[in-house]
Amino acid sequence: MDIQKLERDINNRDTAVRMAATEKLGSLIRRGALGRTVTEEVNNHVHTTYSFSPYEPAAAAYAAWKAGLGIVGSIDHDSIGAAAEMLAAGRTLGIATTVGFELRVSFLDTPLANRKINNPDSEGIVYLCIHGVAKQHLPAVASFLKPLQEVRNKRNKAQVEALQALVGRYGFDLDFERDVLPLSRYSEGGSVTERHILYAMAVQSIQMFGKGEKLVRFLTSSLGLGLPSKLQSLLLDEGNPHYAYDLLGIYKSNFLPRFFIQPGRDECMDVRKVVDFSNSIGAIAAYAYLGDIAESVTGDKKAEQFEDSFLVELMDLLVDIGFPAVTYMPPRNTTEQMLRLQALAKERGLMEISGVDINSSRQSMNCPELLEPNARHLIDSAWALVAHEKLCSVDAKLGLFHPDNPLAGKSLQTRLEHYARLGRSMDCSNPYSIIEKFQEKA
Repeated sequence: MDIQKLERDINNRDTAVRMAATEKLGSLIRRGALGRTVTEEVNNHVHTTYSFSPYEPAAAAYAAWKAGLGIVGSIDHDSIGAAAEMLAAGRTLGIATTVGFELRVSFLDTPLANRKINNPDSEGIVYLCIHGVAKQHLPAVASFLKPLQEVRNKRNKAQVEALQALVGRYGFDLDFERDVLPLSRYSEGGSVTERHILYAMAVQSIQMFGKGEKLVRFLTSSLGLGLPSKLQSLLLDEGNPHYAYDLLGIYKSNFLPRFFIQPGRDECMDVRKVVDFSNSIGAIAAYAYLGDIAESVTGDKKAEQFEDSFLVELMDLLVDIGFPAVTYMPPRNTTEQMLRLQALAKERGLMEISGVDINSSRQSMNCPELLEPNARHLIDSAWALVAHEKLCSVDAKLGLFHPDNPLAGKSLQTRLEHYARLGRSMDCSNPYSIIEKFQEKA
């Protein structure tokens, strides 16, 4: 069997093609004909084509399996569209899965309304993640997000027009419906982001100038962009497999602030409404900690101050709003930042969730930082999250934070430890049978 062809097919735009490839790869894995080196690493925050990513949901699950991860989680901006395929692919390939979504919410009616909190583009607008969505609630989440997608697309269209006004004189002809929308999964419940817009610009650039010296000359001479030598080398390499993504990154740094239109309240719902919805379906709403940036690890954020100077006030506000968790990315924060956040979360009974957002072909699925002593407990939290999601997909009262959970009288740490053990002992090919293990150990 041609493994390379199957690995291409699992990322095919046609759902039937990629699911057939998933079945064949899963069969090879079950027979022991396809193996991997297993690590303790996990990643709960992998974007798919349902927001912006080089990975179809099944391909994301397979890439995580191949990288040795124990858990892979799909998270998309304003969309839960990837979830069903991610869950199915995980069962077929034999990797634990968790699903959720990410969105921007309004803090404009809180004491932090005029602060830049965790969003580099906006004051009073915050990114949060909803983790551990039970499978029976996927349709409700899709309905909840649909109006936001529609409002966002009106802004997206205006942003494309604003960008075209900036670059039209250089030969670009960017149209939202023709060039941007087809890059997305909007017709299947996906969202459209600023990255789609910039990717469309990157594609047109390559069409106009090709790859290599002519394009680099256009960027530096015509557009007047200062390119570091490393980026110049990457763009001079016509065989660079990440070419369009590298070009997208350059355009994001130089053009996003110039065409970005601030989202309004109709697109960014009040944080309390979103957290209340999450709690009502037994999911886990997590504030996404960013932290002050001295030097961006990923290269896509400038040095800037965010929530560190008012973190205590923010954490108290999160508890008041009803957040059960915080989430953060160990590769992006210093040890000092993480230790402080961890102490504040523990004092307030907030669950800690990790995840490194994957949205580029250059990124690795691996996160060895999780193996460091100050982050290793996040692996247990991830397994607890998986157990939570599978259990409350069978019985809502078994959600980690449900008031009628049989373990509700225990400390959060005790519950997390118990759920982590259940998650680790789960049969990934039959994950909902975990209910039997819960009943055995109850």
